[in-house]
Amino acid sequence: MSNADFGLHSLRLSEFGIRSSIQYLCIWMQPLIYLDHNATTPVDQQVLEIMLPFFSQDFGNAASLTHTFGLAAARAVEKARGQVAEFIGADPQEITFTSGATEAINLAIKGVYETYAGKGKHIITAQTEHKAVLDTCAYLEKKGAGITRLPVDREGLVDLQELEKSIRPDTILVCIMLANNETGVIQPLAGISKITRSRGCILMSDATQAAGKIRVDVN
Repeated sequence: MSNADFGLHSLRLSEFGIRSSIQYLCIWMQPLIYLDHNATTPVDQQVLEIMLPFFSQDFGNAASLTHTFGLAAARAVEKARGQVAEFIGADPQEITFTSGATEAINLAIKGVYETYAGKGKHIITAQTEHKAVLDTCAYLEKKGAGITRLPVDREGLVDLQELEKSIRPDTILVCIMLANNETGVIQPLAGISKITRSRGCILMSDATQAAGKIRVDVN
C-alpha cells in the first residue's frame, strides 16, 4: 500500500470508533465482489474501441457545423440516433439524447406536467418505480400535482383494473416502468398502453433496464 493509500485509510479510520475501524479494515482487506451491474457496469470492450476515437481524433462539437471536425461529429450523432431508433422501433426524429435516464425521466414527467397542467394535474405511478420517477412525482406533488401511487401484487405487477379505476378526468400522465431495476419484474405494458390510450392520458415508461435485455418496440 502506498503512503497516499495509507493516509486515505488513516483519515477514514479517524472518522469511526475503534470497533467500526476494525470492521472497516476487515472489509477493506477482502477481495471486492461487485454485484450492481444492473445499475452500472463497465463499458463493453467493443463500445469502448468505437468511442475512443471521439475522445482523441474525431473530437469536434456536433453543433459546430462550420468546420470538418464538427460536421464529422454531427454525422456520428445522427448515425447513432438512427441506430437507437431502429433498436426500439422508433423514427430518428423521435429520439432525443440526454445525459442519462434520470435527466430523461425528469424531462418527460415535468415536461408533460407543465404542458398539460391546464387540462389536469393528476399523475399515476407505481410504488415500485425507480427513485428517479418517485422523487420527480414527489417534487411535483409539492407544486400542486395529485399523485396516485399504485401498489403491486405479490408478483410485483400492477393490477390493470386498479389502474383503470384510478384514472380520473384530470389524469394527464401514467408512469409505469417496463422492467424493474431491482426485481426484474416485467410489467404488462401492452395492456397498460391500451388503457391509457382509451382514457386519453399519456403513458411514460422507464424502459432503462429493459433495453438490451428484452425486445422493446415503442410502436
